[in-house]
Amino acid sequence: MTKLLITGGAGFIGSNFVHYTLTNRPEYDITVIDKLTYAGNKDSLDSVMNKIEFVEGDICDSALMDKLVSETDIIVHFAAESHNDNSLRDPWPFINTNLVGTATILEAVRKHGKRLHHISTDEVFGDLEINDPAKFTESTPYNASSPYSSTKAGSDLLVKAWVRSFGINATLSNCSNNYGPYQHIEKFIPRQITNILSDISPKLYGTGEQVRDWIHVDDHNSAVHAILDNGRSGELYLIGANGEQNNKFVLETILELMGHDKNDYEHVADRPGHDQRYAIDSTKLHTELGWEPKFTDLRAGLKATIEWYRANEKWWQNEKAKIEAAYAEKGQ
Repeated sequence: MTKLLITGGAGFIGSNFVHYTLTNRPEYDITVIDKLTYAGNKDSLDSVMNKIEFVEGDICDSALMDKLVSETDIIVHFAAESHNDNSLRDPWPFINTNLVGTATILEAVRKHGKRLHHISTDEVFGDLEINDPAKFTESTPYNASSPYSSTKAGSDLLVKAWVRSFGINATLSNCSNNYGPYQHIEKFIPRQITNILSDISPKLYGTGEQVRDWIHVDDHNSAVHAILDNGRSGELYLIGANGEQNNKFVLETILELMGHDKNDYEHVADRPGHDQRYAIDSTKLHTELGWEPKFTDLRAGLKATIEWYRANEKWWQNEKAKIEAAYAEKGQ
């Protein structure tokens, strides 16, 4: 079996990657490392703990990463601090995890000659105008605008530098906004779903006209496997599913699917420096690797996501009051 080390495997996308891999790619022997900060939830892996090796640890721990990397074949690097609002309050965890942590992994990969895939975000490209027909491509210049996106851009550049300077075997991917099971309830879609389930009024930042390119997390993870299978070393691949919709549409759709009037929400203060639009051109992924998304109907994907949060209330309920109290302090 091929040994696969997944960093950040108790986080939203990482835990879904674990579940997806176990279901669809049984040839992999999985080890997960996660620091279990607030965004890492061991309960997300509870049903598969007997099928994986789990290590609670920090990717900035060079001795630990050297050991884990030496014992594996492929590293898929999801671990990151990833919430824009949090990065505005305190940038340092983002600098440590996203930059120092990535550099620590790169040095272990270089030392032991392993294969790395680095997971990143479309936020490194900045944003687009609402009515601009352009989309991000692999050649779009980086134009990050927050401590979060800047540190992710920096981590991407570190990977590219280690490929060019030291010849490591690595690929990168930048993905649009994921949604689906196991997403932390501070994020936009699960926050609105759990608000409604908790009899709390849903909240819309500003006018809600900001556009995101939504992709179901399973589509993201199937694309990562396509890159692991056939991606060319040193190459960057953009992952998107042509799911552009503004936040207002998404919130109103959630309300309708949950049996509420689509206007039954509150406008709250906009996020500082709120990016206007993200849009991914994933032509390279389609043409070179033959990948296609399965969840092309956002409404159907949201319905399935709603049902997951409804059926898994114990997974999120304990954190709900604390999350809403933190947003209330910011008028959001």
